[in-house]
Amino acid sequence: MLDLIKLARQMQGIGQHLTQEAAATRQRLDLAQQLLAQARQHQDDLVTQQQIWRDRLGFAAAAPLEPLDTQIDLTPAPPIHTVLATDGSQIAPSHHEIAYCYLINVGRIVLHYGQNRHPLLDNLPEVFYRPEDLYVSRQWGIRTEEWMGYRRTVSEAIVLSELATDFITDSVADSNSSTASTLAMVDGSLIHWFLEPLPADARSCILPPILEAWDKLRAARIPLVGYISAARSGESLNFLRLHTCPFLAPDCMTHCQGQTEQAPCQVFAPLRDTALWGLVLEPGQRGAIWRSSAKILEAYGDHAIHFCYVHMGSEVARVEFPAWVAEDRDLLETALSLTMTQVQKGYGYPVALAEAHNQAVVRGGDRARFFALLEQQMIRAGLRNVGTSYKEARKRGSIA
Repeated sequence: MLDLIKLARQMQGIGQHLTQEAAATRQRLDLAQQLLAQARQHQDDLVTQQQIWRDRLGFAAAAPLEPLDTQIDLTPAPPIHTVLATDGSQIAPSHHEIAYCYLINVGRIVLHYGQNRHPLLDNLPEVFYRPEDLYVSRQWGIRTEEWMGYRRTVSEAIVLSELATDFITDSVADSNSSTASTLAMVDGSLIHWFLEPLPADARSCILPPILEAWDKLRAARIPLVGYISAARSGESLNFLRLHTCPFLAPDCMTHCQGQTEQAPCQVFAPLRDTALWGLVLEPGQRGAIWRSSAKILEAYGDHAIHFCYVHMGSEVARVEFPAWVAEDRDLLETALSLTMTQVQKGYGYPVALAEAHNQAVVRGGDRARFFALLEQQMIRAGLRNVGTSYKEARKRGSIA
């Protein structure tokens, strides 16, 4: 139990500290707005510098594909449209439970608007218990718990593509339906940063199935977006660091020895992109389209991730999408307008993603019932001494 009396002693002075931080943030934002206006004047030169010196930069800076000061009002979503979404949850494996296995549960959502069609709100659980599922990652030095998370990402993408395939089939059967205004959504980034340090063999088990699922969405002309609330990225602000570099060439490895946190161009830290674009954009507007420079995207092929910031009214969100969405203005407009509408319907967060999470989440009671079912099956199979470890059993009770 948390001791609030002891905690209160540590809280002294936090108000003064936060006041000082707010003042410092205001100064950084003023500087960022000034530099944004200056960088706009020679944006093409900065883009050229980035392309030439990108391998020598010590930070990830996205490349703008539109003017830095872009402000575009999003069009309202059509009254007839459909939104698909998935989200996942899991029960992690534990040696202290009655069996070493894990479960991935993927929530599935299909919401039809302006149509006389029933929504889909359910989930697909899958148990992994075979040795090839539990221990395959050990050869690459990856813990089973981590591998479970990677497999969940794959499952979310595959299930989303299956929803799209089923939706196309149903739409063909129903002459009154259309896929013209349809959106596929996932919660979080489409840039899977966790893949960068993985060995090639491990990566080949994760990324290809995801890209194949995205291929199906592209074939169906259903735009895909990753919605990031409270985004922590600084990729677009990092582009402005090219403008503040005091050297003739932004060669971080030579001039700053890779110590980019103490480099003279680091004048924004710890600002995030959303802080700047919250001042630039008005509610209902999007900013410029950016191409992410994450190294892992070299393996994405035609699905290289682009993004923009959208002022949703409640917050400035980062919305990511593959290159084939960014290059098709109709798909891009559909994706962003439907995303905005989802946020409005969800009172600040996309309703489809919120429902997908609610369908996927595994609560304490669900976990208990899962292991109860597992225990029954083990007993029926003739196994003896079925039960949790003494440590787990003792933790579930207390003498206090």
